[in-house]
Amino acid sequence: MSDLFNLNGKIALVTGASRGIGEEIAKCLARHGAHVIVSSRKLDGCQAVADAITQAGGSAEALPCHIGEMEQITTLMEEIDSRHGRLDILINNAATNPYYGHILDTTEAAFQKTVDVNIRGYFFMSVEAGKRMKAQGGGSIVNTASVNGLRPGPKQGIYSITKAAVISMTKTFATECAPHGIRVNALLPGLTKTKFAGALFTNEDAYEHFMGSIPMGRHAEPQEMAGTVLYLVSDAASYVTGECIVVDGGYTL
Repeated sequence: MSDLFNLNGKIALVTGASRGIGEEIAKCLARHGAHVIVSSRKLDGCQAVADAITQAGGSAEALPCHIGEMEQITTLMEEIDSRHGRLDILINNAATNPYYGHILDTTEAAFQKTVDVNIRGYFFMSVEAGKRMKAQGGGSIVNTASVNGLRPGPKQGIYSITKAAVISMTKTFATECAPHGIRVNALLPGLTKTKFAGALFTNEDAYEHFMGSIPMGRHAEPQEMAGTVLYLVSDAASYVTGECIVVDGGYTL
């Protein structure tokens, strides 16, 4: 079975990889042989993760990119072309959630920022990666969505809406890209202990809302998300596309 998860020779790009779930995904893919491009907005955070991977015997490099900025997506992809000439795996994990509060109080700025990163960023990262994968004969894309895309999170209106869009985007890309050997799937994390989800842990009401609905009775740690992504990008999932796998301790049951 171990051969099914062998990623030797694969070039993998992980966005939002400087911490949290993205960092754990990057480290997991590297442990299974992929050369991992660690990407996020700031180079320092990316470089720290890339250094940790190489010190552990893996292969990695840091390339910063703010996926909310279209020109930065173009620059990142051109740099990958120059350095590697291919891209086998894309993990769309970078996201933003600048507003926590009642949906009626959502500002236009918060709306636009969330849409620019969580929808437009994922879309055009997938388009650019998909073009390269089509040309080379295949590849795998995994989008980090959220259980909030299935069940809107309290005071997380626009974020939940964008994550529902990511679920639809995953299925749409999967349908149209399957003939080109490109598989597209999604990870839907439940409550996970990350800096990104900090508001849910510091707000007692929000935390109790989640915990009271999780049959396993605990939140997840970031590393508990990485195994599902490894499966989805590996040969173990060679006939899996368009799937949105929920990893939430039973929250959505």
